[in-house]
Amino acid sequence: MATSGTYMTDVPLKGAAEKHYKKWKSENHIFPDAIGHHIKNVTVHEGESDSHGSIRSWNYTWDGKEEVFKEKREVDDENLTLALRGLEGHVMEQLKVFDVIYQFIPKTEDTSSCKITIIWEKRKDEFPEPSTYMKFNKSLIVDMGHHASKA
Repeated sequence: MATSGTYMTDVPLKGAAEKHYKKWKSENHIFPDAIGHHIKNVTVHEGESDSHGSIRSWNYTWDGKEEVFKEKREVDDENLTLALRGLEGHVMEQLKVFDVIYQFIPKTEDTSSCKITIIWEKRKDEFPEPSTYMKFNKSLIVDMGHHASKA
């Protein structure tokens, strides 16, 4: 069995958790304009843009490279949680499992945090661990959080 692991981090955010969750759940179409230095395009292939089980592709730039990530979305409105289950794309060339889970957690009336969890399993042990993708996801949350706080 190949190496697997889990990364977790919390990102503090200004504004209500529900506001941030809504952007990530229902407003992916604004990402290229809001954080175009990261996200170039988001395409919904199946389902509605905010529906449980929808499939979408993300075209993004990370570490100077253009990449694609195709995922199936799991939505949990009660817990303000989105899970992106990796299906295809650059990261999936080296990983059998790549799941990114965003949980938006209320802190005070006008602050919240996003708990990011990445669950991964390599295809082969000689492939590197995907730690840079945690940095990337953290920067997405931070940058989108700045955008949301201006809106």
